[in-house]
Amino acid sequence: MTDMTDDPKGGLPATSEPLRRAIGDRYLTYALSTIMHRALPDARDGLKPVHRRILYAMSRLRLSPSGKFLKSAKIAGDTMGDFHPHGDAAIYDAMARLAQDFAMRYRLVDGQGNFGNIDGDNPAASRYTEARMTVMAEALLEGLDENAVDFRPNYDGRLTEPMVLPAAYPNLLANGSSGIAVGMATNIPPHNIDELISACLHLIKSPDARDETLLQFVPGPDFPTGGVVVEPPESIAEAYRTGRGAFRLRSTWGTEDLGRGQWQIVVTEIPYQVQKSKLIEKLAELIQTKKVPILADVRDESADDIRIVLEPRSKNVEPDVLMNMLFRNSDLETRFSLNMNVLIDGVTPKVCSLKEVLRAFLDHRREVLMRRARHRLAKIDHRLEVLEGLMIAFLNLDRVIDIIRYDDDPKLALMFEDWSAPHQSTIPRATSEADYASPLTGVDTAALVMVADPAAVMPEGLSEDEDAGSTPHRIAGRDAGLSDVQAEAILNIRLRSLRRLEEMELRAEQDRLMAERAGIMDLLEDDSLQWARVAEQLREVRKQFGAKSKGGARRTQLAQAAEVEDVPIEAMIDREPITVVCSQMGWIRAMTGHIDLTRELKFKDGDGPRFVFHAETTDKLLVFGSNGRFYTVQAATLPGGRGMGEPLRLMVDLPNEAEIVDIFIHRPGARLLVASSAGDGFIVPEDEVIAQTRSGKQVLNVRADTRARVCKRVDGDAVAVVGDNRKVLIFALDELPEMTRGKGVRLQKYKDGGLSDARTFTMANGLSWLDPAGRTRTETALDEWVGKRAGTGRMAPRGFPRDNRFN
Repeated sequence: MTDMTDDPKGGLPATSEPLRRAIGDRYLTYALSTIMHRALPDARDGLKPVHRRILYAMSRLRLSPSGKFLKSAKIAGDTMGDFHPHGDAAIYDAMARLAQDFAMRYRLVDGQGNFGNIDGDNPAASRYTEARMTVMAEALLEGLDENAVDFRPNYDGRLTEPMVLPAAYPNLLANGSSGIAVGMATNIPPHNIDELISACLHLIKSPDARDETLLQFVPGPDFPTGGVVVEPPESIAEAYRTGRGAFRLRSTWGTEDLGRGQWQIVVTEIPYQVQKSKLIEKLAELIQTKKVPILADVRDESADDIRIVLEPRSKNVEPDVLMNMLFRNSDLETRFSLNMNVLIDGVTPKVCSLKEVLRAFLDHRREVLMRRARHRLAKIDHRLEVLEGLMIAFLNLDRVIDIIRYDDDPKLALMFEDWSAPHQSTIPRATSEADYASPLTGVDTAALVMVADPAAVMPEGLSEDEDAGSTPHRIAGRDAGLSDVQAEAILNIRLRSLRRLEEMELRAEQDRLMAERAGIMDLLEDDSLQWARVAEQLREVRKQFGAKSKGGARRTQLAQAAEVEDVPIEAMIDREPITVVCSQMGWIRAMTGHIDLTRELKFKDGDGPRFVFHAETTDKLLVFGSNGRFYTVQAATLPGGRGMGEPLRLMVDLPNEAEIVDIFIHRPGARLLVASSAGDGFIVPEDEVIAQTRSGKQVLNVRADTRARVCKRVDGDAVAVVGDNRKVLIFALDELPEMTRGKGVRLQKYKDGGLSDARTFTMANGLSWLDPAGRTRTETALDEWVGKRAGTGRMAPRGFPRDNRFN
């Protein structure tokens, strides 16, 4: 239970509630805030709150595409101070992304200065860069001052901000979005505006169109960095239908002929969101580790465009084979996940299909059209009211002039004047300079009282204390008078406008506005006219930003992945003899040729030889660790023999606490006997221990206090085991199970110590070992040591090695 006591200084009252409920309520509040106000975009304008606030702040600063640039620090500061109470660094990072042509398919911010690059370099500090809006951003804001959307108070109530932007085009799909909320995420790729608008127009024409039909207009994403989408069409269709899926994206490449049969590969486009510098590092690592042995060199010759040169090791290699290996081992091919999780109505998160997202945008555009039409209708009605008053003024110009010249409150007098009846002025006109100097001369006193005293002309039912000018609708019998708006407009007429031509212009404007008003009324009452107007607006947007505009053509191509046969690495490597040398400390190297195995070799101080054997560059080497894992190393990737080699632990993920039990050449189809120090073991096919990754493959399960100790190739029909207690046990090979992974079965039973060594042999040929003098001894009378598996055995024969190993 939580207990909040009264604050002695007058704080919160004491409350008590279960801790589970208190944490749940607060976490739910946080989760909803993250989902609605930070991570997920709105399906209508495709923006998150931070992006929407940045664009609105820029519009308030009048940073139009044709205007001047402004310091990014000022933009981020205004956004933070007025609308987005978060860190200015986060706001600037969001604004910088809107200015990056490699991140945004259609940039919303026009940046001046260093806004980062495709290599992954960060933008310069906000005090060094400047920005303004692009034409695309203006299209998102179009109609904002025409009551097109709702506004809400900002975080401190001083100002208001739009809840959503009018958005003249489907920005959610055009520029894509990504974000992580609480328990949900979104990841939407960018698309081509021309294709999106074509799909919207089809959806307007056929509201019940199927998802498959829309794919005829939107075949797939259109990334700003180009590339080639090689995802199968049926997979793309399923992704757009469900809102979840993935797209395989490959680099764009070609071959350059260097003459004399030589060639090189040039990569001109890399996948979306892949940093070029890290891609080059990865390719260089593949060359260094010889994971792709047919790749000889990589060079970055990029300037404003992408140009990565890949040199093959041999001209006999097929370019498709080389690229297929690079696609599998580097970011030259990536998978872009699709998770179309958006706020479909600005409030509710939902994973939407392509059709649902386009429908949400179209419904929003229709609502924007209606609101702008009503706003325009109100403006027209206001102007028509003003024009009506001006027409009355021009028709009764002398009376208006008299009222303005002689009335103490001309506005009130204009509102109560009966303009429908013939008028004989009770106020004399000035005929001389004396009359202008003293307007009271020759004026009837009663008339002066009527003008000077508002009560004298105050209609019945309105007291003197009430403001007649502010409540004309409460004055009885004023149907023939002017409204407050009309009277104010008449008083604001310029003297130069008092001419006949102005009256003609007013009548022409009145006719034009009446015709426009009739058209708006028809629009508000007819759904078909509304959708026709939305379609017309979309066609105008397509004409401005479509495929025929600058940068509007599709950049990402769609193609089928070429079927390239997997060629074994061994087939791409020249077969040459080598001698593998591994020291006691685990440093490994490959000497050229088959050298004398008894030859003295150089090692680091305190180190010496442990494994020395002949091999070939096409061989696979199997490394068995004391942790029970097998590791696979290509012989062609071993460092040369001129130096001391490299630590084997850098080539595979062999833990520091694990020792190397054995290294040998892989023989397909062979079998291995593996056993632990606890005396447990089994037979495993050698083909099953090949590891595909650096982390190796777990085969023999060992506990923390045991170690893998034996790995011998099976050859014979019997198994000989010797323990640390020098007892030898021989049993039939058939008693051992064949497994691919596990602890195994007990080979020999021990009271103290554990297993020292084990091997297989042919019973008819006898058991052989090397004596201390290095001579081979063979024992054929083995009945004394033959028994059942898991027995204790008998003491070793005379002359058996003191290290308890068969060697």
